[in-house]
Amino acid sequence: MEGELASLSEIVKYNSALAPKPYHFGQFKNAQISTYFLLMEFLEMRTGAPDPALFCEQIAALHRDSVSPTGKFGFYTTTCHGPHPQNTSWEDSWSVFFLRLIRLFFERELDMNGPDADYEETFKALEAVIPNILEPLQQGGRFLKPCLVHGNLWEENTGTSLDKDNQPKIFDAGCFYAHSEYDIAMWRRDIVRFGRTHTRQYLRHMPPSEPKDQFDDRNRLYSIKFDIAHAMGWPATVKHQRDLYALFLSSS
Repeated sequence: MEGELASLSEIVKYNSALAPKPYHFGQFKNAQISTYFLLMEFLEMRTGAPDPALFCEQIAALHRDSVSPTGKFGFYTTTCHGPHPQNTSWEDSWSVFFLRLIRLFFERELDMNGPDADYEETFKALEAVIPNILEPLQQGGRFLKPCLVHGNLWEENTGTSLDKDNQPKIFDAGCFYAHSEYDIAMWRRDIVRFGRTHTRQYLRHMPPSEPKDQFDDRNRLYSIKFDIAHAMGWPATVKHQRDLYALFLSSS
């Protein structure tokens, strides 16, 4: 709840209309088990994927206008992807930050769903590939701006205001400052209704980072973190998700 409040607070700092205003979080005093709450603005809206053009324009603006308070990748408090805490400690290198993040989720997924020798070997190969894909973003004089990302951006966490302005809304955020392309990698997944149309609209306002010819590799790489998170939430999909990693490596 604390991470959600911090995430929404950071989003509305840059666009007060994009997310519900958070007010307070706390713990119930008389609950038999530890129980927490989050109080936020009530919104009249319809849920589901908003209009791609306006939605992607505002997400791109959030990425472009946000400024990391330290100039680094990370966040000032722990946030969660679903029920799973993320290591958001500040880091200069995006490659190091992402490797740390995906390794954390990989280790948790093994703990939850059990060992698999082939899968573990595949992940070792993936770890070796990550620097080759991500380090060029900050090499050769390139500067990679840490951008505020929602962290779990799919249609179930979005909606549209019922007011005449049809303002897109986002919620259930697990924010941190990251590479902007991280937020749109979830749209690659086949169960997400956001897809190529949304990606094209987004890239109109926020073109791929240099080197541009590695955009698709980065997009596939980032999507694996969301595949791992899905396998943690839906164990029946574990084999399918684990097969995706091998497919990524074979086509990289």
